[in-house]
Amino acid sequence: MRRIDIFDTTLRDGEQSAGINLNTAEKMEIARQLERFGATVIEAGFPASSPGDFEAVHRIANAVKNSTVTGLARAMKSDIDTSWEALRGGAQPHLHVFLATSPIHMEYKLKKSPDQVVDIAVEAVKYAKKFFPLVQWSAEDAFRSDPEFLVRIINQVIKAGATTINIPDTVGYATPQEYGALFKFLKENVTGIDRVKLSAHCHNDLGMAVANSIAAIENGADQVEGTINGIGERAGNAALEEIAVALHIRKDMYGFETGINLQEIKRTSQLVSQLTGVVIQPNKAVVGRNAFAHESGIHQDGMLKNRETYEIITPELIGETTAPLALGKHSGRHAFKDRAITMGFELSDQQLNEAFAEFKKLADRKKEITEDDLFVLFTGKQIESAEASIYELTNVQVQYGTSNVPTATVAANVPSGENVVVATTGAGSVEAIFNALELLVKGHVNILDYRVTSIGKGRDALGEAVVNLRFNGETFTGRDISQDVLEASAKAYLNAINRKLVKDQALLKVKETVG
Repeated sequence: MRRIDIFDTTLRDGEQSAGINLNTAEKMEIARQLERFGATVIEAGFPASSPGDFEAVHRIANAVKNSTVTGLARAMKSDIDTSWEALRGGAQPHLHVFLATSPIHMEYKLKKSPDQVVDIAVEAVKYAKKFFPLVQWSAEDAFRSDPEFLVRIINQVIKAGATTINIPDTVGYATPQEYGALFKFLKENVTGIDRVKLSAHCHNDLGMAVANSIAAIENGADQVEGTINGIGERAGNAALEEIAVALHIRKDMYGFETGINLQEIKRTSQLVSQLTGVVIQPNKAVVGRNAFAHESGIHQDGMLKNRETYEIITPELIGETTAPLALGKHSGRHAFKDRAITMGFELSDQQLNEAFAEFKKLADRKKEITEDDLFVLFTGKQIESAEASIYELTNVQVQYGTSNVPTATVAANVPSGENVVVATTGAGSVEAIFNALELLVKGHVNILDYRVTSIGKGRDALGEAVVNLRFNGETFTGRDISQDVLEASAKAYLNAINRKLVKDQALLKVKETVG
């Protein structure tokens, strides 16, 4: 079978989604899981965009060994220099440099002539090759570019040393037939195209990203780019788990191999959803919670007689196995540790002890601790070290009655070390809490999005709160989990504020170091 490389950009293009902001620890956790997932290339971020992105890319490049780690760079020497400093410790230093090639981008965004664009691309690739053995060059908005111009510029960047050529459908405009035809055209007309890897990068604005990616493979693409759960700017990117499963299930049709560990799909999807705060739609292909649900009586009857009557993908294929026995308050430390290892978590003795203590507290309040509960608990403990609590909630109390004005009293430890108590009202309990917290943090806060979802089932299920807010001009997303959704909401609010303040502290340290 022909091998198709999987280029994962969850940590770069995926994180550019509105409302997503991952810290370094969260990016590291996702990167480790992407390595287990079997991604050939992991795009860890855009090193020149911020000190936080630089740090994350640097740490991931030095930690991940079984996948190639890359970073994005504009066709600028300064971006390439910064990327080299971030990526030089990687097992296979790889750079992804891009430049727009469509008429509309060249005229209105770049304000450059086609000749100038060719010169800039060539110089950037030549300069990058002084440092990086692997250089991917992307023609931004390639699908809307003139095909003849694409041939011309690709010819030149291959001569300059590019090892991968990426042909993105940046705005999701292509149809499968058109996108496949473009790859066929380039394979037939670009000099030296067989010496480089040809890559496809599709956005999902018209809902055809996965179909377009497969069409590209059928017409010569050696690599496909996308994200877990299809997250990304606007309508998102091609969902890598859908591509991997489609190529596996229909190998009779396609005959391609990806090297993806399909058993890690469910865990990878769940982790990305939890850490980004992006809920997976119930009917999402492959990983949605209804993907293996059968409501129709006719379907249920068929399933009982033979699963293959209505199920072309088994839950076991993607790692969605029957949950083991739930743990409870009488479960011991050994069983708890064994479950953590079985679920793929690598916790230190201290982290395990802290997680076990939290588990016991939760077990006193819940009849059964489910696999979903444990996943959230273990994941939170692995990334907890970087979750600085500049503001730490110590108490929240709400007075509510259908005929009374809701009042919230909030107590929290603040940066000065004091424990401050504030109280105010709101139209509802949550608004009263948020109004009180705004008084506490002493800044202008605008709530952009807020939601609470259930983890697991039953009246004692954990509730996850996600708060997307704008604080002093910047947008951040916070989240927290508790059996009490009001407590989770207050903690999620402060989690978003803390992310802003941690970022400010990091920027200050960088300025002091440079200064």
